[in-house]
Amino acid sequence: MKRSLYEHTLPAPLNSFYGEAAIVLGSGLGYLTDSFSQSTTFDYRDIPGFPESTVEGHSGQLVTGTLAGRKVVGLRGRFHYYEGHSVDDVTAPVRLLAHMKIPNLIITNASGAINCAFSPGEIVAVTDYMNFGFRSTLPLAGHGKESAATIRGNPVDLDWLERTTKRLHREGIELKKGTYVWVLGPTYETPAEIRAFQKAGGDMVGMSTVPEISAAVQLGMRVLVFSCITNYASGITPEKLSHQEVVSAANKARQRFSYIVRTALESI
Repeated sequence: MKRSLYEHTLPAPLNSFYGEAAIVLGSGLGYLTDSFSQSTTFDYRDIPGFPESTVEGHSGQLVTGTLAGRKVVGLRGRFHYYEGHSVDDVTAPVRLLAHMKIPNLIITNASGAINCAFSPGEIVAVTDYMNFGFRSTLPLAGHGKESAATIRGNPVDLDWLERTTKRLHREGIELKKGTYVWVLGPTYETPAEIRAFQKAGGDMVGMSTVPEISAAVQLGMRVLVFSCITNYASGITPEKLSHQEVVSAANKARQRFSYIVRTALESI
C-alpha cells in the first residue's frame, strides 16, 4: 500500500490497532457497528484532522472491533462537499485508514434508483461511476505525477466482488450491479437531470462515495462499494423525496445489508 499522506497524530489505541478491513457507513447504515464484538468507539471530534459531520443519519463516530471474524474499523458517518468541505476534508477518513495500514475498504451509501429494475430496499454493488459533481476527486493533488494514473481503470476490486457474488449466489442471493452517478447536492435532482443520467447509462444517484473511491485507489487499497437503494430518483414516481425517507428505507434493509457486508468480509 502507498504512503498514507495522513499528517496528524492519532490517539494511541488507533495507532496500535491492526485492522483487516474498514467500512464507510452511509446515511442510516451506521447500525452495523452495533454488531461489532470487542468494540471501542471514538468520536470524530477527538480525531485530529477530522472535520465535523453535520448530516442527519451520520453520527460521526469511528468504531473498532471484530465482525465476521475480521478485525475491522467502522466509520459511522462521512463528510460531503455540500457541507462546505474540501476534497481533502471529505477524504480524511480514507487517508486515516491508509495510515493505519488497512488494506481493504467497503464503502456504502444510500442512493436513488435511476434504473427502474432496482427498487427501494435492494443492495446494489457499484461497478463503475460517473462524476457529475464536476469536481476533481483526486485528494492532495501535487503529491506525485503517478497519483493521477492510479485512479484510472476499475474503481472497485472485481476479483473481490466476484468472490462475494459467488458466495451470495450459493445462499440464493443475487447481487445486482450498476453504475453510480455522483452529484454534489444538497438538493435532490430534477426529473430532467435524472432522464439525462438514464441516457448516459447511470443506474443510481447519490451525493457521496466517489471522492472516497478515488482516495482509496490512489493509496493502494482494495475497494468494494455497496449502495442501498432507498427511493426512486426524481421523476421516476410522482412522490416527493425526503431525507427521512432515505433513513427509513435504509433501516428496513438492515438484515440484507448486514448479511452482504459480512459475506464481503468473509470473501477477502
